Amino acid sequence: MAKSILAEKSFKFSIDIVNTYKTLVKEEKEFVISKQLLRSGTAVGALIREAQNAESSKDFIHKLAIAQKECDESIYWIDLLNATDYLNKHKSDELSKMSKELLKMIKSSILTVKAKL
Repeated sequence: MAKSILAEKSFKFSIDIVNTYKTLVKEEKEFVISKQLLRSGTAVGALIREAQNAESSKDFIHKLAIAQKECDESIYWIDLLNATDYLNKHKSDELSKMSKELLKMIKSSILTVKAKL
């Protein structure tokens, strides 16, 4: 089976999100917003993985559409954590760059499959 660049990047993003969550809880004692980021950030990769086993093209699109929403939500939580000084600019920029890249890739995948329908 060929490796999916989208699946690989989303898995790395999930790892970075988990590590960021651990840091926010341990060092910043931030438990609420970081939990939201953990949920949405790790959901992206899980949904992409789920889409790989979709029952149809429409199911694939549906799962990626949810991943797209979760990715966009993650960007919101990253921005909020940065604006409230829980995340430093460097980490915020790094996570934002990764999530925006994933978002573009997800959107592109959805458009490609829709064009084939």
